[in-house]
Amino acid sequence: MTNIELPEAGQLVDGEWTVPGEVLDLVLEDPSTGRELGKAAASSAADVDRAIAAATAAYDAGGWLELPVERRAEVLDAVGAALGEEVARIAALESFATGVPITQTSIVGVIVPGAFHLAAQMLRNGVLRDDYTSDAGNQVEVHRLPLGPAVCLVPWNAPAPMAAHKVASALAAGAPTILKPSEYAPYGTTELGRVVSRVLAEADVDPGLFQVVQGGPAVGGQLVRDPRVRAVSFTGGAVGGRAVAAACAEDFTALQLELGGNNPLVVLPDADPAAAAQAAVDLLTTLNGQWCRALGRLVVPASMADEVVGLALERLAGLTVGDPLDPATDLGPMVHSVHQARLRAEIATREAAGGAAHASTPLPDGSGSFLAPTLLTGVPAEAAVEEIFGPVATVHTYETEAEALALANGTPYGLEGYVVGTDTEHALAFARRVRAGEVKVNGSTIMSLHLMSPRPAWGLSGLGEEGTVETIRIFTGARVVGVEGMTALHGR
Repeated sequence: MTNIELPEAGQLVDGEWTVPGEVLDLVLEDPSTGRELGKAAASSAADVDRAIAAATAAYDAGGWLELPVERRAEVLDAVGAALGEEVARIAALESFATGVPITQTSIVGVIVPGAFHLAAQMLRNGVLRDDYTSDAGNQVEVHRLPLGPAVCLVPWNAPAPMAAHKVASALAAGAPTILKPSEYAPYGTTELGRVVSRVLAEADVDPGLFQVVQGGPAVGGQLVRDPRVRAVSFTGGAVGGRAVAAACAEDFTALQLELGGNNPLVVLPDADPAAAAQAAVDLLTTLNGQWCRALGRLVVPASMADEVVGLALERLAGLTVGDPLDPATDLGPMVHSVHQARLRAEIATREAAGGAAHASTPLPDGSGSFLAPTLLTGVPAEAAVEEIFGPVATVHTYETEAEALALANGTPYGLEGYVVGTDTEHALAFARRVRAGEVKVNGSTIMSLHLMSPRPAWGLSGLGEEGTVETIRIFTGARVVGVEGMTALHGR
């Protein structure tokens, strides 16, 4: 295993970095070797309360909002520049913690500084202000203002990039922000927090503007249940999402959720089988298959199924599996032995429903949370409704495109969809009927279709929209100000 220096667990409360005072039952691991690293850290209830109080005081003081927009943008750019110097280290920490190959975390890692530069540009572009002219010729101003202290809850699969997007958006919105890293992968996100806090301190902003607390569901629950918190952004699973939504409903706290997705890849009859197999493998192995937009169900014409599955297994057999910090590695281990065991149980459940598991990727000898990417054929559609969240997908065959569409739309999720076909216009026409927030035609990368397009979530995949503009506005409310000039229409 490549040596890497792990940072000490830390929390930032009201401007002071300290070691969290509690621990969780969760024992962190080196996913490549299974070596135990000690129990995950957790902030105490008292420290979480202090963080919320400091964020509330910063919001009430309003110092960040009193700065000119250009100055706030300059500070966000300074954060981005500082993070740019740390991308390699953060990417390595992400690889170690999550098992994702360094070749992938290094690419996704550009989001970390980029999120702050992009948020700064949105401020300069006027994302928080709209102006209209009434029919009477009067100016109507729309100011988008922070609702109050904000909480950003980050998952473990691409933690630092997601944290950067959420935190940059919240700060751009003007909201004092509390960040909670995933307890499974705290290292890269905590290091991001150290850089952010250092730059903000150099800019002499209120220490309550940005804080970091550690822990699991109990800490997250305390944050989202507190009535002083007025906006929450959560990325994670459906169980956690339901709990967060229920807590936020008590005080009508603004909420954005990105949850799971049992995403279909629909192979149309005119598709190139090799291209379809390549797309399936890409979607099955990006981030080791542990991402919300991964392949969940391969929907393929019955006449092509054996060929497409066979070609996919050939490609999977050629993958290099091993140390995620080795640039030669194509596929790393699962994030934790607990998750690996859950995935094996999911495979067994689908086999019991009539499925046959197909895997061809050679795994390294020894310990570690490795799992061969698996395609399951013969699983009834009704037994393949739920997301698996790993390098595992079910295969479903069809005779007509109407059947293909019914299979694609046959889950309560609606995050991402993929369509492969030679006739692009026909593939686009099919894609327009898939119930998902984003549907890619002949594409299988982790990136969105456009930097400025929203990232919606339908059904059980979430609530609200993320995006370059959309995430900033999650943390805001609109205040409309103007002089009314058409009183006669109101009978006065």
